[in-house]
Amino acid sequence: MNKQIRAVGFTMLALFGVVFVNLSWLQLVRAESLANHPSNIRLLLKEYALERGAIRSLNGDTLAISEPTPEQQLKSVRRYPKVELFAHLTGYYSIRYGRERLERSYNQELTGKGGVVTMQDLGDRLLGGEEKGDTLVLSVDTAVQQAADAALGGRKGAIVALDPVSGQILAMVSRPSFDPNLLSQHSAEGQQEAWVRLNEDDENKPLVHRATRAIYPPGSTFKVITVAAALENGIGPDTSFPATSQYQPAQTNRVIRNFGGGTCGGDMRDALRVSCNTYFARLAAEMPAGILEETAAAFGFTETPPLDISAVASRLPDPNDLRSPAFRALSSIGQYSVAATPLQMALVAAGIANGGNVPAPKVVKQIEDARGAVVEQTSPEIWKRAVSASTASTIKEMMVDVAANGTARAASLPGTQVAAKTGTAQTGEGGNSSLAWTIAFAPADSPRIAVAVMVEGSGPGSDETGGRVASPMVRQVLQAHRSAAGW
Repeated sequence: MNKQIRAVGFTMLALFGVVFVNLSWLQLVRAESLANHPSNIRLLLKEYALERGAIRSLNGDTLAISEPTPEQQLKSVRRYPKVELFAHLTGYYSIRYGRERLERSYNQELTGKGGVVTMQDLGDRLLGGEEKGDTLVLSVDTAVQQAADAALGGRKGAIVALDPVSGQILAMVSRPSFDPNLLSQHSAEGQQEAWVRLNEDDENKPLVHRATRAIYPPGSTFKVITVAAALENGIGPDTSFPATSQYQPAQTNRVIRNFGGGTCGGDMRDALRVSCNTYFARLAAEMPAGILEETAAAFGFTETPPLDISAVASRLPDPNDLRSPAFRALSSIGQYSVAATPLQMALVAAGIANGGNVPAPKVVKQIEDARGAVVEQTSPEIWKRAVSASTASTIKEMMVDVAANGTARAASLPGTQVAAKTGTAQTGEGGNSSLAWTIAFAPADSPRIAVAVMVEGSGPGSDETGGRVASPMVRQVLQAHRSAAGW
């Protein structure tokens, strides 16, 4: 009997130890993360009791603001005056579904808990005054954002424009978009109805931020990286191959053809101007293994960009696959399993424009307290040293030729030298199986803006090419920024 009692006692002691360890883990280790979790209702109720900071565009337009309500429990409601235009930047602030994007990543600042305490803050806390959150001022100009949105129109896709030196985001549009006011309303039924409708729309996926959180085959825009890999490893721009309409790499019976079945060849400049698939496939197949993925990684592929809203890493094929000339050939033209976000391809353009330095992208330009005083300001940072200044200069000259005389002529801007590269990628997803791309920067001699446009298109063999669809959109964004910034 004593033996059984001891066994029960030991069991109870062990269970008590498990409970004690679990409680200690929750209280000592996970307490802060649980308290600050976006879906913590107690935290959200506490936040709703203070005046949450506003979010404004570069030119002062209000993008998000908290308005008082007569309710006892939720004393304010979050409003988004620009509705869908900035939805994928501001995100939403919902009592039921938590926070997303800027509302999430800058929650501490918007609730006045960002770590910078002013005399006004101290006075409010000591004297019982109303606590107020800080204001986020974005680097995005409303006019440029509107131009990018208008350029996409009803098309599915994304446009990213940024300053190639500072990395500040100048425009970032994803379509289809959504109305964040539907998720911030206080009606529980209204919130749930909107949430279900938005999440069940598998065809349009309006909650997906295509600019930063979805990856796509970049097509021939990736040839900029292929050229960079060649130049950085002693393969000069005069490297020439005979004109041909198809190329079959070693270790495969699959033939790579030029778009539309055309014939092309010549040196590297000629090949980039007309986006010659057979040239770059052969160039990559004959490259030493390893240098293509090393160069892509130097531009940021496989790493999450240090953006101040959520983003995902762009993808490269497995290094073992790239030992095969066949897979290198397909990857060199932005196909096989290469996939990139529009943000990443804008950073590729920015890296060339910035002499080989890829900037760290940022959406928020500065943070102001309730009185309008600047308490924090973002500083330019280099994220990656991608290529040498001489390599970047050579590629820039080639991209200027592409915009002036090649596939990206529709991106050219009167009175301004533009550097650009187009791409048309096949996704193999049934009817919507092509993507139209263009990346660019301008003015070429003193760049002020780098742009990436990605448009989801129609089936293979159609006219939905980067040059016909995406390049005119690039021109519209460049034009809007030139008018806004005065260059």
